[in-house]
Amino acid sequence: MKSYVAVIVLATVYSVFATPTIKRNNGLDDAAILNYALTLEHLENAFYTGALSKFSNDDFNHAGLPPWARGRFQQIADHEAAHVQFLSTALGDKATQPCEYYFPYETPNEFATLSQILEGVGVTAYAGAAQFIENKDYLTAAAVVLSTEARHAAWVASAVNKFEPWSGALDVPLSLNEVFSLASPFIVSCPESNPVLPVKAFPSLTFGPPGPKPGDTISLAFDECNDSLVAVFMTGLDMITAPIKDGMVTIPSTLRGTVYLVVSNDKSGAVSDDTTVAGPAVLEFHFDSSNNLI
Repeated sequence: MKSYVAVIVLATVYSVFATPTIKRNNGLDDAAILNYALTLEHLENAFYTGALSKFSNDDFNHAGLPPWARGRFQQIADHEAAHVQFLSTALGDKATQPCEYYFPYETPNEFATLSQILEGVGVTAYAGAAQFIENKDYLTAAAVVLSTEARHAAWVASAVNKFEPWSGALDVPLSLNEVFSLASPFIVSCPESNPVLPVKAFPSLTFGPPGPKPGDTISLAFDECNDSLVAVFMTGLDMITAPIKDGMVTIPSTLRGTVYLVVSNDKSGAVSDDTTVAGPAVLEFHFDSSNNLI
């Protein structure tokens, strides 16, 4: 029954994705958007395949993770492999191929932490790409993938890592370039035959010390740092601006959950491809059921 259902789902999604190419006013077409999605799905597929081939069930248990954790991660891996399959089938010979990747984890716990971040980025990717979707069937297909990614993210965060399953009432819709900026550090090299994606990675943004809390003052490291720029903390649909002074910024005290930080050259805090100087960086501010910071 499980295999039968999977075939039906794949056939349905393929029929949606195999629609004629629609050219957008911004130069993006269906093939470009699907290859963008496929690039991210290849990355997630490699991430889970590599970790599950490296760590046994005993490894998960010895790391203190729940006894059922590896089995659930295997189900997530199967989902990501299915996403790769139907996107590749829909694109045919235009499909981008998997790259060589590097994921910085050495233990099952580090893998679970990185899984939470990647699943969250997957949610923001589909949320941000929704604005480019004109075909209603395509929008429906993207919506059901988005909801599955959100279930992954919530499960990893709460059931495995024992943190809050959400950041608030709304997720952050990151742009294509913002998402690619978060994904590109994991990509070592790609086949030269891969189609060129209509995206770019912004300069990297790092902060210190690690593990800051709302209200803390942190240092920012990025190219061309100066006091004319502002830090923008993205949470839900809100963008909270804070001044940068001598490479330092104070984190707003009200922030909770996963927050994306970028540096903008627009003093009003506007964030776009034209105003972004560096980032995003991912900040995690975990909180309990009473909304108190952990």
